Amino acid sequence: MKDKTYDNADSFVMSFDEEWQKIRCDDLKVKIEKVIENLSNHPFVSSNPVNARKIAEFRIFSLKKFE
Repeated sequence: MKDKTYDNADSFVMSFDEEWQKIRCDDLKVKIEKVIENLSNHPFVSSNPVNARKIAEFRIFSLKKFE
């Protein structure tokens, strides 16, 4: 997905999900931080870091996407 990234939430979520699968960490909050750090060059993270974090937390804690 890294070859096509856009400054929108959909693009961020796709990249986030890919990166989430690569990182091994049992602490979900720490893992979110690591993923966002790894995606720091993603256009959505760069332009809207607060919403990127909110979306990441929503996916993990509310949707329970990766249980």
